[in-house]
Amino acid sequence: MNHRITTIARYTLLEALRTRLPLLVVVVLLTLLAASFFVESIAVAEGARFQTGFYAAGARLAGVFIVGIYVLVSITREFNDKGMDVALALDLPRSHYILGKLAGFAALAVLVAIAASLPVAWLAAPQAALQWAASLGLELAIVVALALFCVVTFGQITPAASFVLAFYLLARALTAIRLMSANPIAGAETFSHEAMRFVIEALALVMPALDAWTQTAWLVNGQAPWTVILQLAGQSALYVVLLAAATMFDFHRKNF
Repeated sequence: MNHRITTIARYTLLEALRTRLPLLVVVVLLTLLAASFFVESIAVAEGARFQTGFYAAGARLAGVFIVGIYVLVSITREFNDKGMDVALALDLPRSHYILGKLAGFAALAVLVAIAASLPVAWLAAPQAALQWAASLGLELAIVVALALFCVVTFGQITPAASFVLAFYLLARALTAIRLMSANPIAGAETFSHEAMRFVIEALALVMPALDAWTQTAWLVNGQAPWTVILQLAGQSALYVVLLAAATMFDFHRKNF
């Protein structure tokens, strides 16, 4: 890796670690863990399964929210403070800047995934916990790349955050939406249904079905085949590369 990209990635990660972000992650995860003990105590049966499922689902959403918002806030602050202008005034290609930022944020996503998986290693089987942690790291990498693309494209935190939220929710519900469109209760032969189904299938070709990532079922019902994790890793790498390419293309078009 180019030393410029490595340097930017290193300082991006150090910036995140020197803020209150690590404290926020620890507080949120400890709160979820404490709440999971409460869920276990009020469960009539299979309290351990309810506890594991509650913590895993909560930690996944918290991780997505924290890393996504941090990327948006960090880049927006650089836009406003003109720090990006200073960096680009140096002999630094714009592609190296984007790749360095993406690498630093991806490293942060991995650290958040590791922190979130520590209680899971105690609540579930070791291999299942390892699969869950690896999948969460891959999912957070996609979220990081998406957030970076949105904030570079829109330039403001509100529309960027709205797009990231809408994209993530749609990606999580995409499989269910496809099933409902393929098996409607009524109006299966109408033009509107066929048009809607075409749009949904077209979205499925370009969007990741994120409900396949970081499944709580792996922890409570049994681990998944490792081939599934490898497939998710390949898909994650593809989406990260595509989002990085789109970010660099849009970043080259901007005037600073």
